[in-house]
Amino acid sequence: MNFDRARQDLGNIALLEHVNVTIPDQRLATIFYVSGLGLTRDPYLMTGVDNMWVNVGRSQFHLPSRGAQVLRGHVGIVLPDLAALGHRLEKVAPLLAETRFSWARREGIIDATCPWGNRYRCHAPAPEFGDTELAIAYVEFNVPRGTAPGIVRFYEDIMGAHARLEAGASQTAFVATGAEQYLRFRETDHALPAYDGHHVQVYVADFSGPHRRLAERGLITEESSEHQYRFRDIVEPGDGRALFTIEHEVRSLTHPLYARPLVNRNPAQSNREYVRGHDAFRGTY
Repeated sequence: MNFDRARQDLGNIALLEHVNVTIPDQRLATIFYVSGLGLTRDPYLMTGVDNMWVNVGRSQFHLPSRGAQVLRGHVGIVLPDLAALGHRLEKVAPLLAETRFSWARREGIIDATCPWGNRYRCHAPAPEFGDTELAIAYVEFNVPRGTAPGIVRFYEDIMGAHARLEAGASQTAFVATGAEQYLRFRETDHALPAYDGHHVQVYVADFSGPHRRLAERGLITEESSEHQYRFRDIVEPGDGRALFTIEHEVRSLTHPLYARPLVNRNPAQSNREYVRGHDAFRGTY
């Protein structure tokens, strides 16, 4: 048999592990992310009141307790049951009435906005997301007009990632961050809010190569540890022109947290309709 072996290539970025936005109120965050979206607070790490980690399959949301940060775009999540999601969001709506929370059903998706304005597009499992039933499938950023081609070049040349440009009314750069997982940069004519410090975290196989190329351009912003560094600016590789700012927390595959098994619960379980042996999420992720 003949196989297209290139279809299985992932590029240098192996996993988009977390999206980090700060929040001012853990109670409201619990209502939205856990009770509403049906996700799972990590039971082992960041269990205090200064930070909370929320598991989504193999990925997480990190929610440090500080002033609110709002991502300039939205996060795409795959959830196993959109009908059940709608029921949960209806139930929590009165508890979030005095916030920026909202939600709406659209064709094949549910859009939900957190109490501070972060937007989440919730999808049912579908072939475009592989076989996963619970995941952060993509993070989509709004970027200035004309920047998407340079963003593709940045991720290809500097990060060693697989990236492609999709033409259309709004050009979009797609950057692979694992199997069926992407960062997406969609061009817009709308004015963008000032960057407020939110970040994404990725694991890379070639850790030193991107570091060297970033350092040559003066782009490293933090030498965090032996296993981690950070940068903020995405630039045109040729002339160094800044294209977009979003902090990347870059980790090696030797980082102690890489591929840590995450607990994911079955949000349908309740004390009134309890089914023995069904506490854990039983789908694929």
